Amino acid sequence: MQYFPLFIDTVNLNVLLVGAGDVASRKLALLTRTEANIHVIAPEVNPEVQAFADKGRILLSQRSVVQADIQNYDLIYLATANDMLNAELATLATERGIWVNAVDNPAYCRFITPSIVDRGRLVVAISTAGAAPVFARTIRARLETSLPQSLKPLFDFVADKRLEVQQRLTKTATRRLFWERFFDTNGDRFDARTPEHYQNAFNNIVSRGEILLLDEATPVELLPLAAMPLLQRLDWIYSEVSLADNLAELVRRDANRAALPALSDISREYEQGSRMLLVADTQKIEQLKAHFPVAKHLRPGAI
Repeated sequence: MQYFPLFIDTVNLNVLLVGAGDVASRKLALLTRTEANIHVIAPEVNPEVQAFADKGRILLSQRSVVQADIQNYDLIYLATANDMLNAELATLATERGIWVNAVDNPAYCRFITPSIVDRGRLVVAISTAGAAPVFARTIRARLETSLPQSLKPLFDFVADKRLEVQQRLTKTATRRLFWERFFDTNGDRFDARTPEHYQNAFNNIVSRGEILLLDEATPVELLPLAAMPLLQRLDWIYSEVSLADNLAELVRRDANRAALPALSDISREYEQGSRMLLVADTQKIEQLKAHFPVAKHLRPGAI
């Protein structure tokens, strides 16, 4: 993974955009949706950039950029029509420890801007590491149609309720079950019934343990889609061997990991509501299936 995805807090972030043509204005249209302080330097300015300046959203310096400008910023975007100038300034920014993006020139980028699906507090970022931005836009178009606009007010509602849930439900595991129950009932809608679903989620919160069994020889890529959400809800991953990389990509990353425990310990964890994945060889899996009839055996094409 060459590019590691990060979400940056843009409050008090200082951003410099060099250039004010069509490419720069597209970057600016995205940047101005953040809370960053934005400075644009360009000798010629198109109407879209000028409009942001007229509204007071950006600081505009209508002049040529100089090397002395490349300092005291957190991020710099270089979007001039001069590739040599972009490369020169990008090299200087990197030398001065500033993260820089030279538009359409990945070799001079310390970071890249992904294609984004914006639903308020829910933001999905898609990147092809600069290799195929057209395809990233295609993926974005698919997500735009599958993620409803109602998610924006829904997550505003959830954010407003988080403190109340923390005060009413003191245990982390119980809060997790509460939110799972809320989203199972409410889905991705935000309507007149959402507050009702929220209140109902407090009723009869029962800890639901789960045991998943996986033969270590099973090709992970052949597991059914129905297994994916189960793997994302794990509390514990028990295995005598290191997880294969393709399996590690599918499981909940912050789940606890340990060697296979005694059967009595597994029973106790289950009774306490833990969700576990047990990875073992074929013989051990058969023993576990016999001992835990409630367990779900993850197999190609079936659960």
